[in-house]
Amino acid sequence: MKTTLSILAASTMLAAPAFAENLSVVGSWSSLPLHKQYEAPFWSETLPAASGGKLTVELTTHNQMSLGLGDIYPLLGQGVYDVAMTVADYAVADAPELEGLDVPLLALSADEARAMVDAARPMVADIYKTRFNSHVLAIAPYPPQVVFCNAEIGQLSDLEGLKVRASGRMTAKLLEALGAEGVNVSFSEVPGALQNGVVDCAVTGAGSGYSAGWWEVSTHLLPIPLGGWDSVVTAVNMDKWNSLDADTQALITDQIASGFEDPAWDSAQNALVNDIACLTGNGECPAGESRSMTLVDVSDADFARARDILTGEVLPEWAERAGGDWAQRWNDSVGKVVGVTIN
Repeated sequence: MKTTLSILAASTMLAAPAFAENLSVVGSWSSLPLHKQYEAPFWSETLPAASGGKLTVELTTHNQMSLGLGDIYPLLGQGVYDVAMTVADYAVADAPELEGLDVPLLALSADEARAMVDAARPMVADIYKTRFNSHVLAIAPYPPQVVFCNAEIGQLSDLEGLKVRASGRMTAKLLEALGAEGVNVSFSEVPGALQNGVVDCAVTGAGSGYSAGWWEVSTHLLPIPLGGWDSVVTAVNMDKWNSLDADTQALITDQIASGFEDPAWDSAQNALVNDIACLTGNGECPAGESRSMTLVDVSDADFARARDILTGEVLPEWAERAGGDWAQRWNDSVGKVVGVTIN
């Protein structure tokens, strides 16, 4: 990894004109739509063009660099690279309070999810400044995290007793409260785990599962957002940010909002509908060939049970684990938006 990072830094310096400000940027999963459609075009084309050549970017992704998922933001804080983006849940081992950004089952539409994110943003900014010596530039969504199963299920209660790969710690806690066994498996290892029976089900975004071929090793799709929206946080090393002049900071802030964050959110709701169509064949698939997974209906009773467990068990447990005044800050911001109070 050190060799890769050295090459990245060297190539950044060699490729840039002497007058340019160089940014070494580490994106999220290279194979997934968020990176392909929004991250890569923004950093490679939109921002350099908007700066008139004053900003140059050397872009790679954390999986191309074989970075440990829990190392991405700590390395950013150390200044190993300038900008990084990945799923916030990958950082909760270092920052348990960050779990409050992406709570399952509270947002059923992209508009609701964005309202939650906007409410949480001041908290997230404080967490990244304190924990990772970085400044938050953007928070974008993967589509809602749904359940892929290589087992016959007909309702939420059928997850009881099954081994389920969660997409984050709060989701794992929710699954365990539902009677499932939460299993820690990395995203890239899930297809093999499903095929070999290491897990019976796995949680990820519908589009991510389609792109990664999870439909080849799973049969049933439960479209309840047990994993929230898997928020992806883009942050810049604080020392690098403070070294930029005010005009450059304003340019990056404005451009990332209009050229990356807004388009990613605008597409999120339609993406869920289209991705489910692609996985199940129920509707037109704009991404390619439709598959034939069985779509499992989510009953009102299923949803109500899951919400009761979330508000009665999972959120209070998180509040205790996060400590400090994080529960009150969550109640005063996200909680007000979604109508939920942690007691």
